[in-house]
Amino acid sequence: MKTLNRRDFGVAVAAAILLPATNARADDMEVHIDNFVFQPAELKITVGSTVTWTNRDDIPHTVVSAGKFRSKTLDTDDKFSFTFTNAGDYKYFCSLHPHMTGMIKVE
Repeated sequence: MKTLNRRDFGVAVAAAILLPATNARADDMEVHIDNFVFQPAELKITVGSTVTWTNRDDIPHTVVSAGKFRSKTLDTDDKFSFTFTNAGDYKYFCSLHPHMTGMIKVE
């Protein structure tokens, strides 16, 4: 086993301090937009979770919850993420195709 000399140890400590840690949350979720449907149509998550919507359709869509969040127009493979900081029910829809609806339930 190789031991670190002082210079190598200093570099390792500096890297640990300067490089941010990335923590993936187990309760972060994804919703896919495919064939004019949000899948899954309803999610139950905990406060602090992030939901990411990905448009898999060949045409644009949006993700809108009135007064809460609004995505830009999402082209194919574009993503939109929102972190839910308050409990409650968040109904959402596509403003370009209002028949497309979904629900996020935050506990």
